[in-house]
Amino acid sequence: MPVERVIDRPTPEEHLLERILATENMDLAWKRVRANKGAPGVDGVTIDAFPERFRPLWGDIRASLATGTYQPQPVLRVEIPKPTGGTRPLGIPTVLDRLIQQATAQVLTPIFDPEFSASSFGFRPGRSAHNAVRQLREYLRQGYRIAVDIDLAKFFDTVNHDLLMTMVGRRVRDKRVLTLIGRYLRAGVEVDGRLEKTRMGVPQGGPLSPLLANILLDHLDKELESRGHKFVRYADDFVILVKSERAGERVMGSVRKYLTNKLKLTVNEDKSKVARSGDLSFLGFVFKGTKILWSDQAYKEFRRRVRKYTGRSWFVSMEYRLNKLSTYLRGWMGYFGIAEAYRDIPEIDGWIRRRVRLCYWKQWRWCRTKIRNLLKLGVQLGTSIRAGLNRNGPWAMSRRLAAQHGMTNQWLKDQGLVSVKELWVKIHYPATAR
Repeated sequence: MPVERVIDRPTPEEHLLERILATENMDLAWKRVRANKGAPGVDGVTIDAFPERFRPLWGDIRASLATGTYQPQPVLRVEIPKPTGGTRPLGIPTVLDRLIQQATAQVLTPIFDPEFSASSFGFRPGRSAHNAVRQLREYLRQGYRIAVDIDLAKFFDTVNHDLLMTMVGRRVRDKRVLTLIGRYLRAGVEVDGRLEKTRMGVPQGGPLSPLLANILLDHLDKELESRGHKFVRYADDFVILVKSERAGERVMGSVRKYLTNKLKLTVNEDKSKVARSGDLSFLGFVFKGTKILWSDQAYKEFRRRVRKYTGRSWFVSMEYRLNKLSTYLRGWMGYFGIAEAYRDIPEIDGWIRRRVRLCYWKQWRWCRTKIRNLLKLGVQLGTSIRAGLNRNGPWAMSRRLAAQHGMTNQWLKDQGLVSVKELWVKIHYPATAR
């Protein structure tokens, strides 16, 4: 009878660097780095080029890691768009450093994660932003309708290195691993070709950064738990729920002191507030009673992106355009589709289809091309001629009978356009959608 293998949780006394550099762990790390894709770092080496470039060098790199002489490269700082609008800074490590960080995170996560708070949802195995939003709704259902919404000013840029390393060192005793993590924290950032030192902060974008952020903020979680608070945290976004405004103001003051004095973090006073749950925005969602809705800001950004993909002056093929648009729609609905906002869905679908019909009409351009294509789509001859000769613009014509009878909803679907309504139904009624 085969004996089942039991894998114990690693202890701080184990030789962690050897476990990080183990072939099995490195192979798994490479699979995850490759699956995540991503842009090259400061050395310009892409994911595809990495194996051939670094396989001959791995023996020397591994030896430098083992002896503590390995020096990480600076991260490349870029600005990326937020789903709700605006941008945020992202640090792109080299592929080699992403690989080493990923391997390190795989060994350290089983050490730290089991001790993290149940109210922490960001960047943890088996947890997501959706879990955080639904947990927040559960507290609202329990009658906690006053939100203490505290915004941390540039959290990832202001983490105190000494404090963070002290916290990591309480569970990790392998000094070689601590030295490696410290070097990643101080590796520097390249901005517009200029190297900047990093005396504080954890650069967003590396596989190790989310775990380090959770290690620091877990002390906040434990403090809030010891006080008996109802709260939800996703990375550096957190909300505390109470039952009265007086309690909210009291909690705001005491938590602000804890963050400033104990964790050496800065509270953004302009964005922090005590408010009723109806005025709360969390991870791009708002709440109407206990109903989850996407925020106005998120929806505004959604419409901007759809306009971009259906812009008249974007001179690309319709196949490419519909592929990019549908990919974006799937991604947006994959995140915001948990919103209970069905009343808006048919209108959104209709607006998107009209935008796509506009693109086809603009692309057809000449009268005879419009008439010929409408006839191919089954529109009557007289209707096709009148539409083809009409001098109204593409937006007006996209709503006319000829365009809708020719470019039917089913025809657009056959061309590759996904339906927001169908995506929403799959999320909320998966059994019906099959």
